[in-house]
Amino acid sequence: MTNGVPETRWRARGGPAVAHIATGTSWRCDACGRDWPCPALRAIPTDAARRATLIPEFSRITRRAIRDLRGRPGGPDPVAIVRRFLWFLPLTDEEARAVALRLR
Repeated sequence: MTNGVPETRWRARGGPAVAHIATGTSWRCDACGRDWPCPALRAIPTDAARRATLIPEFSRITRRAIRDLRGRPGGPDPVAIVRRFLWFLPLTDEEARAVALRLR
């Protein structure tokens, strides 16, 4: 099962579709095996217009990731999950904590 990440949306401007997606509840990139969103996906430029598009979509994805990842032995806490999945927003720890509480 794909984690709801629409492949066609993750394109470098004018470039081919990015194949760095996550499936299952481990939230690992299928292409490179790194924690998703992986460095390849994070490297895609996120100007203000793209961030506005990413916020609602990644908020939904972040909610699912919190459900899947929190409480795992050695796993990230909800604040770390929020910062990982909303990397394109400059969130402080307090802000990330507030987002995590709202998305639970």
